[in-house]
Amino acid sequence: MSTRPVTIAHPDKRALAAETAERALVVLAEAQEERGEATVVLTGGSMGAAVLAALAASPRRDRVDWSRVNVWWSDERFVAEDSPERNYRQAVDAVGGALALNADRVHPVGSSSDFASADDAALDYREELAAAGAAEHSAEGLPRFDLSLLGLGPDGHVASLFPGLPHVHEQEATVLGVEGSPKPPPVRVTMTLPLVNAARRVWFLVAGPDKAEAVAAVRSGAPLDRTPGAGVHGTEETLLLVTEDALGG
Repeated sequence: MSTRPVTIAHPDKRALAAETAERALVVLAEAQEERGEATVVLTGGSMGAAVLAALAASPRRDRVDWSRVNVWWSDERFVAEDSPERNYRQAVDAVGGALALNADRVHPVGSSSDFASADDAALDYREELAAAGAAEHSAEGLPRFDLSLLGLGPDGHVASLFPGLPHVHEQEATVLGVEGSPKPPPVRVTMTLPLVNAARRVWFLVAGPDKAEAVAAVRSGAPLDRTPGAGVHGTEETLLLVTEDALGG
């Protein structure tokens, strides 16, 4: 298991998105060759959307059978279903219908249009994950995550795991409602670190000089209270895919 991420620098955001998309195509195609399907966990933010757009635009996108790709989200803003703030909505807009995904394999987190609280939406997502794990006959009770894409906030947060909030230290691989997020909107749903870390490969997507301090903290293994992203690792691979300006020189 990789406990420290390998850092790979790119000259700019466009190169980061394009090269990450090509890396992802290889991973998803290999997973399908291995067991007939592939599973990716998506993130929000501008770089997450840019990678999805690059996937949709890639001339090699057809090497993956998108009808056999399962899609989950590591976190979501608990807002109305049609809100442009939803990570799900941003992903749909980025892909633009270019990938022939099977709707039954796409698993958005429930919105405030569907549930009375973020805790209710989190419970629903836990049940959905458990059902998928049972269908795969998983000993861990979870679906197999081949790849998880994550952003990294300037404060070191990943998914909706923010510094100083108690759910950062949750030991169970689960999904929780979040109240009082320091970044709006304040109410969210998030995977815990043990669930994020269940993925075979976890890739951070980080761009911009405002992220340099957080990148340095992740690379050095800073305490979780200060930098939740420092607690992230895949079971087989952990990559920090960054722009050069995010390395702070």
